[in-house]
Parts: sequence; structure tokens; C-alpha cells
Amino acid sequence: MIRTIWHYINSHRPLRVLFNYIVMTVSSAIFGIGIANFLDPCSLAAGGISGLSIVINRLIPAFQTGTIYLLLNIPLILLGLWKFGIRFIISTAYCIFMSTVATNYFERFGAVTRDDMLAAIIGGALIAVAMGLIFKAGATTGGTDILVKVLKLKFPHMKTGVITFLIDIFVIATSAVIMQSIEKALFAGISVGVTSFVFDLVLYGRDGAKLFYIITDHHQNITERLLLELDIGVTHIQGQGAFSGKEKTVIMVVVKKPISPKVEEIVREEDPDAFMIITDATEIYGEGYKSMYSAKL
Repeated sequence: MIRTIWHYINSHRPLRVLFNYIVMTVSSAIFGIGIANFLDPCSLAAGGISGLSIVINRLIPAFQTGTIYLLLNIPLILLGLWKFGIRFIISTAYCIFMSTVATNYFERFGAVTRDDMLAAIIGGALIAVAMGLIFKAGATTGGTDILVKVLKLKFPHMKTGVITFLIDIFVIATSAVIMQSIEKALFAGISVGVTSFVFDLVLYGRDGAKLFYIITDHHQNITERLLLELDIGVTHIQGQGAFSGKEKTVIMVVVKKPISPKVEEIVREEDPDAFMIITDATEIYGEGYKSMYSAKL
């Protein structure tokens, strides 16, 4: 039922756009709560533009953190508009604006906790959930996301993760100097780690799978058991040993992580000498996984 509704929404563009903006609105509210009620009250500048906004707020308390976040994003929005065009930036600008509104609104409710560790973990997790859902809706939260994309154009050899890490380190180090607290900076670093972990979980967790390449002389028996016992798709690839010149049938299967131990068990039972390569697979489209209708950045 849910899959039918989801397919219907994805196959009708107006409904898909409406649904995405609902997701972006709710996610922006979650983002605002993470900043206003957890990280900001504990002075945890957990990287990115949001972290830099918290630092600047300590220097200029007359401006709310959410307002500073918006002001810092304006030149980045213009930069993104110049580099990537209007289609990319509209939804991102919307998320930035709604995150600003949410952060300033929820600020009035004060801190949920004054425990730095709890604030770092819960605040980081909330921000990660918000960012992950916004990414799934085809937008970003702006800030360093735009900056990283621009820097990638200039330095294509640099990895996205490295650029993001360097920016976060700069913000955290700046917060340690401004707030004169190494301890706060360490908790901010913990929050960045939580955000990274939960973000990957939100974005890829359900789609995370294992890719198997199985080289064996018993491919027929293994294939039959995979099809009958696990009801999964199996692909045969014809290969040849470079040294021996012997023809080999390579079995390729993609399965969700909970099923992967069963695949290994079947292979070991049928051929203990099989050569097996197992790797993580995160971007999978097709039946049983993500739909090709899914919005991508």
C-alpha cells in the first residue's frame, strides 16, 4: 500500500514537488531544534556555517544565531546561483530560509539540556536527520554544502569528505579560541562525528547492501540455492583466469545486509574453496531497492 502511494507520488511531478517541500519544511524545523535547543545553548560550534554562526553570535549577541546563519548563507547562495543555476539553488534557498525561521523561533524555548555530551549527541543527531531528509528531497541545507561543490569544481582531485573535514576543523578551532574552551571544542568534534554517522545512516542505511562476486566451480548448485532459498536475483558473468586461461563463471549478487550471512553460508557449504569478494553497496536502483524516480542531487 505504502509502496503504491509512493510510486503514485513519484510519477506525478506536482505531487512529488509538494511532498519534497513538505519534507524540507519539517526537516528545517528539526534542524532549527538541533541548533537552538541543543548546540547553541551549550556553545557547541559543531562545524559548518551553523557552527560558525554560533561563534559569531558569541561575538555579536545582538544578532540571533539563525539570523547570522541566513546572512552567512546569502553570498553562498549567490555563488551557487552563479555556478549551478537557478534550479539547484531554489530549494536550497528555501531550506536555508526555513532553517533560519525555525532556529530563531525555537530559541525562545531555551535549552533542553545543559549537559554538553547529551547536547552534542542529540543535537548532532537531529541535524543529521534533517540534512539527510533534505538531501533525499533533492536539496541541501546550504552553507558548506554549496562551498564544497564550488571548491570541487576548482580542485576536482580533492575528496568531498576531506574538504568538509577541513572546514569543520577550522570552525571548531576558531570556536576554541573565541570561547576559550578546549573542552567545548572537543564536544563540538563529537557532535560532528555523530552528525556524520547518523547522516550516512539516514541517507544510505535502508539501501545499504552487500555486493558479492563469487568465483567457483560449483556455480550451478550455488545459484540454485540462492534462487530457491533466498529468492534473490543472480547474475552470471563469464570470466577467464589470466594465468590458467581457464573459463570461469562468476556469480554476482546484491543483497541487503541482513541476508548477506546466509549467502556466505550457502557458498561455504557448496564450495569451501570458493573465491569470494564482498563489498559494500550503497547506491542501488531497481526492484527491491530505491526507485529511479528518487530525487538525486
